[in-house]
Amino acid sequence: MAITQVAAYAHLSETDIEAMGREFDAIRRDILDRRGAGDAAYIRRTIAFQRILEATSRLVIGGTRTKAGWLLGTTALAAAKSIENMEIGHNVSHGQWDWMNDPEIHSTTWEWDMAGLSSQWRYSHNYRHHVYTNVVGIDDDIGFGVMRVTRDQRWRPRLLLQPLQNLFLAMTFEWGIALHDLYSERARTPAPAEKAAQTRALIRKIARQVTKDYVLFPALSGRCWRRTLAATVAANVLRNIWAYVVIFCGHFPDGAEKFTEAAVEQETKAEWYLRQMLGSANFDAGPVLAFMSGNLCHQIEHHLFPDLPSNRYAEIAVRVRRVCDKYDLPYTTGPLIRQYLLTLRTIHKLALPDSFLTATSDDAPETASERKFDARPVAGGDSFPRRGLRTALLLTGRLRP
Repeated sequence: MAITQVAAYAHLSETDIEAMGREFDAIRRDILDRRGAGDAAYIRRTIAFQRILEATSRLVIGGTRTKAGWLLGTTALAAAKSIENMEIGHNVSHGQWDWMNDPEIHSTTWEWDMAGLSSQWRYSHNYRHHVYTNVVGIDDDIGFGVMRVTRDQRWRPRLLLQPLQNLFLAMTFEWGIALHDLYSERARTPAPAEKAAQTRALIRKIARQVTKDYVLFPALSGRCWRRTLAATVAANVLRNIWAYVVIFCGHFPDGAEKFTEAAVEQETKAEWYLRQMLGSANFDAGPVLAFMSGNLCHQIEHHLFPDLPSNRYAEIAVRVRRVCDKYDLPYTTGPLIRQYLLTLRTIHKLALPDSFLTATSDDAPETASERKFDARPVAGGDSFPRRGLRTALLLTGRLRP
């Protein structure tokens, strides 16, 4: 069973949680007060760099006749598409740059370079996912409606093919997201006319995207249209795989907890902060990897402060770690490869019926609840000066020192 009593699971009192919430509010206010020209310059430089990189990559693809040139151009195009989707499109659509009042760089006007509609994504992602992060039955991003990533999701025979489905989803991630967002948008309205309008809107976007990528640019290449078409297909697949890896590593490795609907009833802002921390995971990254991931290597910070500029997440992370240390909470992170392998283990393991699994739904690496501590009192001592969740997990062997 997913976590219902979040405070009990975290080993924090209501007083602790409210005090912690005030510390997160203080971090948020500080960043808002210091946000300014430097942040605006950052996003404008990023957009300019992305557009130059994309234009250059297309010139290389169309102008070279060598395999090495094609590989270089294709790789650069995949990088440009990844930057546009993640560091620009994703973060702009979160409203991180709305304060600039720039009509181009605004959450209500930006349309990203992928199959899905930004407007449909904003509802399913900004609202259903970020407000109700990892709440089983509300957050459709838990497995995106097609994958089983927690034992709280009922096993079905079709899930035996989940490892293969996972590979297919990785390669076609933009299309999966587009359909996922459409279904979410259609589900929130009972009016058939509105459902049909949303479907037509997505079809129009897909038509524009397919025409641009697979008709217009190959046509502009003349006799080299096959090279351009192949490069575009390859770049889109590479972008899809990279986006899939980043998103899955932020939501499904061990330590990214799941919650019941009862957990969010009458939830305070401080309790919301706590749930975001417990339900998210980071991966270790330097400046280049952070930039290429849209700074979503800082998924914990992103879930705490989704509308703060992404270029601030690295400095926010230092302060969030201090809060975790103060309240003896785990800060779930690790190398990218490790986080993905943990995610992959969950995907393959949960393809099997529960009868083949050894742990329980209250005490498994990918699924836990407050009941895991029922028979395991947390001891104190010199090694564990505070009795919090991190100490409890260390003593149960679920957390590495």
